[in-house]
Amino acid sequence: MSVGLDPGRLEEAARIEAADPGGMLRQVASSAAQIREAQRAAAEAGVAALAEDGRPRAIVVTGMGGSGISGDVLAAICGVGCPVPVTTVRGYRLPGWVGAADLVIAVSCSGGTEETLAVAADAARRGCRLLFVGGAGSPLAELAERTRAPFVPVRSVGQPRSTLWGLSVPLILAARTLGLADAPDAVLESTAARLEDLAHRCRPSSEPFINPAKRVALELAGDVPLVWGTSTLAGTAAYRLCCQLNENAKYPAVPGELPEANHNQVMAFDGVFARGAASADPDDFFRDRADESEHGLHLVVLRDTEEHPQARKRADASIDMARDRGVAVTELTAEGEHPLERIATLIALADYVTVYLAVALGVDPTPVPAIQELKARIAT
Repeated sequence: MSVGLDPGRLEEAARIEAADPGGMLRQVASSAAQIREAQRAAAEAGVAALAEDGRPRAIVVTGMGGSGISGDVLAAICGVGCPVPVTTVRGYRLPGWVGAADLVIAVSCSGGTEETLAVAADAARRGCRLLFVGGAGSPLAELAERTRAPFVPVRSVGQPRSTLWGLSVPLILAARTLGLADAPDAVLESTAARLEDLAHRCRPSSEPFINPAKRVALELAGDVPLVWGTSTLAGTAAYRLCCQLNENAKYPAVPGELPEANHNQVMAFDGVFARGAASADPDDFFRDRADESEHGLHLVVLRDTEEHPQARKRADASIDMARDRGVAVTELTAEGEHPLERIATLIALADYVTVYLAVALGVDPTPVPAIQELKARIAT
């Protein structure tokens, strides 16, 4: 295959370990431990004291990349019924409406992200309520000390993108103490337990035909994924999957969310990247993808267990339309009842998929040389 796929790389744990010298799979498997460690760190940092000043007008999370998505996770956990807006700033500037009535949470795994530091400093100048989450002994920690803002230290497990729960849980606990998120300790523990179960199911020694992450990775190889979430929560997981495909597998992907994707992206089913109804048997949904020489679009639908009835109808109809046109379809379904359980299980499976895809393609999932080169090019 032109994409360099070798399914044999996923058949033996020793080959997987050799193809993953940076230990990205081990980093992903640390998610449950991150939840428990972040609970302790947030409590020791005094996050509960945020409630003393009452509910903020809005919560603004500033962060980039693997740190910035913690803001999207927070918004998904708070839900559409949250009485205050939760928004994420990915850039150098704080919106003009943000002021002393708002809580600004700066998140940087390294503690040195230039965009995040710029926004955090601006928030401090405006007199905003502050919470900082990131690397100990970093510029962000120093800014927290100067501004007397609470600071939650986070121990990176290797890469910011694999430290998602260490970065996100302090935000969820902050929202909980403000009465904006229903996330009791029992739910945090049940989520950690579900992540441990997924780690077992997706372990390197598990055969590709029973390992869900290996199976999906082989299905996707060579195709261009359109990744759609069936709810706001699943849409966040869809965006995360695409980012992880970019960074871990060095692979392109297009995120979307229903119903919006039905108003634009669905037209790609009729475009040059679709296989066309004549090129595949629409009834043969279980064909051996690894033996195909033809590649094109691949619709990946992340299903939430709580979907708007119309979003559910749209998802089902979109899947039927894709298959009618010979577009491959993969569905991944959230597990659990609580929003934290649901988004965590979707994200965890997606993370494993992207690492296994990298291994199958002969790509080292850990380094991000293009990002480092870009930083060097803009350094002054």
